[in-house]
Amino acid sequence: TFSILNRSGFMPGLAAPKIPDGEKVDFDDIHRKRMEKDLTELQTLIEAHFEKRKKEEEELVNLTDRIFRQCHCATVNEWSMILYFFFLHQEEKARKEEEEAKKKADDDARKKMILSNLSFTGYKTGGKRQTEREKKRKILNDRRKELNIDHLKDDKLRLKTRHYRCEYLFFFLFFFLKHIFVQITVLRNRVTDHQKM
Repeated sequence: TFSILNRSGFMPGLAAPKIPDGEKVDFDDIHRKRMEKDLTELQTLIEAHFEKRKKEEEELVNLTDRIFRQCHCATVNEWSMILYFFFLHQEEKARKEEEEAKKKADDDARKKMILSNLSFTGYKTGGKRQTEREKKRKILNDRRKELNIDHLKDDKLRLKTRHYRCEYLFFFLFFFLKHIFVQITVLRNRVTDHQKM
């Protein structure tokens, strides 16, 4: 056994502290001091844990506020763009309707002039009445107009491209905004679930 203890790399057990002769040892006092020391260490660890938890909660609240502010700013900007393009589209639509109404009024005036110039001996032949199917077909054909842009000048062509671009952006931003609202609700649910924990 002596050779095993003297080998290199073996650490012998620590010896107990020597007590001077004639002094009494109060084991209760030693135990009490050790318990007080452990208690203070435990209190320090608990306070540090709660401080860390409080900082993490503050960081989480700041992060959620920042996310909501960014989302709010983004939605406000998107809404303003959508409203701008919507009003632009409405203005273009009103202008087209006004032009069509003016053109129709001119055609009606021209037809009335032609009918008034007919001789009294001539017969006023009324036009053939259209059936409902023909009316529907005409309405659908009027809606589905071909993109005839060969005769347009540069300014008219620019106006037409801006009109179609506005319609495209309106629908694109509408679906993008729906996607943003879904993301906001998901983030809000995550934050509320995290705060409940």
